[in-house]
Amino acid sequence: MAVRIRHAGRYREIAMALMRHGFGYMVEEMGLFHVLSLPVRWSSKEQPETITLGERIRRVLEDLGPAFVKLGQLASTRSDLLPDHIIQELVKLQERVPPFPSASARELIEQEWGMPIDDVLSEFEDKPLAAASIGQVHAGRLKSGELVAIKVQRPGVARMIGRDLEILRDLISIAERHWEWVKQYRVDRIVDEFARAMMAELDYSHEARNAEKIASRMTEQEFVHIPRIYWDYTSSKVLMMEYAEGITLSRRQEIVAKGHDLKAIAEHLTDGMLQQIFIEGFFHADPHPGNLLVREDGKLVFLDFGLVGHLSEDMKDHLSGLIIALMRRNSEGMIRAISRMGLIPDDCDMDALRSDMDRLREEYYDVPFAQVRIGKALTDLFAVAQRHRIMLPPDMTLLGKSLLTLEGVIEMLDPSLSIIDMAEPFGRKLLKKRYNTRRISRKVLDGVAGLAESLLDLPGQARQLSALISKGKLRVEISVPELKTLMRKLDQISNRLSFSIVLLAFSIIMVGLIIGSSLSREPMMIWSFPVIEVGFIVALLMVAWLLYAIFKSGRF
Repeated sequence: MAVRIRHAGRYREIAMALMRHGFGYMVEEMGLFHVLSLPVRWSSKEQPETITLGERIRRVLEDLGPAFVKLGQLASTRSDLLPDHIIQELVKLQERVPPFPSASARELIEQEWGMPIDDVLSEFEDKPLAAASIGQVHAGRLKSGELVAIKVQRPGVARMIGRDLEILRDLISIAERHWEWVKQYRVDRIVDEFARAMMAELDYSHEARNAEKIASRMTEQEFVHIPRIYWDYTSSKVLMMEYAEGITLSRRQEIVAKGHDLKAIAEHLTDGMLQQIFIEGFFHADPHPGNLLVREDGKLVFLDFGLVGHLSEDMKDHLSGLIIALMRRNSEGMIRAISRMGLIPDDCDMDALRSDMDRLREEYYDVPFAQVRIGKALTDLFAVAQRHRIMLPPDMTLLGKSLLTLEGVIEMLDPSLSIIDMAEPFGRKLLKKRYNTRRISRKVLDGVAGLAESLLDLPGQARQLSALISKGKLRVEISVPELKTLMRKLDQISNRLSFSIVLLAFSIIMVGLIIGSSLSREPMMIWSFPVIEVGFIVALLMVAWLLYAIFKSGRF
């Protein structure tokens, strides 16, 4: 509630944006009308247009500004979580934000550097080279004469994103109380994941480390260049790097006019990305044409390392297993690989999943291997995962998005180039590495060492267990599906048994009374009450009820 009071104005903006684009029912059902004291007449302002759900979501995000736009852009990479028709709308999100005044940029730079800007730079371009939701880039020249690019964070953006994320988490906690699907799809977990990614992008030193990490692993790739980072002038809010001059890959005609070989550029780009993905396991996750330059000497320059993906050794193993299963058209192998990569929910319909895998396999059955689009194949696979609520690691979905983007760029440069053909040698390396005897020996040794450590820990763990038992602190939780139903049945059985025993005891007493009465030749009366007759009626009623209960249950 404190959050809602503190940010009441922003809550109102969000509620209005939702209502404007046809989500007024959500505002009403979540009780925001009452909490925010919104005029009831606003509830009738739902947009009557017949537009798709994805388009309405995109419009809401655009109306709510940079933080939500960035959130939507991150969500567009998760084809395992969202259906394709929504992804197609989210990828259209553009950061249409005007640049902020250069005076603010200068002020923030001086604040971060702790010195006047003129002490470091001989030139500073007030007109930014590019502007985005989080920051903008200015050109400059060091006093040593080197050209540099300075990325400056938008003033107040961290506070604004922090506030919007806080509100978003609160809205999800409200939504969880109203709609079961919010809990079922673990929306809170998804938002937390996106929030971590956004906070990482807000820290420019994180981006600088990513750039250096990729550069250090691409030293043997002579045709690729990663701009140098100037750490003395880099902080969480300001990033200084070498100025890269060249033509972006989106300007195809200019590249051709300069005499560059498009086929060679496409091969260099593919080779560089496959090296990052399959060999290094650390890759640029947003290789769209605007983030790639061709220099005068033909070298390819990668820009913007805010979004990167990481594949662990195990994940690379699972990926190779998936590709092998795809190549062999083995549905069971594909399911096994997905199972190792992600988390198949307990209530997953395995028959339906197997059926979807068979359908996917058939889709690629007659397609020549050289014509298979690996990015699309992975995206199709993620769509199956999304249908069955399988949570895949975020880096794996980033990989699918990167390969899909790469395929689009390659198609623009040289449609005849097959990424799958170029990936074949990398796949062989991966397989060779996977089944390398030294690696297998190391894994076996690691496993044996882990087992030995566990065995050595056993006495200590046994002592701890013994201490807990002796103190009566051992708690055992047993979860059995349909336990309540089982307990109810047991209660019914025990009640009937008790009733039967009572009836038997009553009958024995009655028989005793009848025998006593016949021996004394006098009717059995207590306080003028005919005990035997009344007892007989009671016993008859009890027998009738017992027979009725047994016949009603249908089990006799």
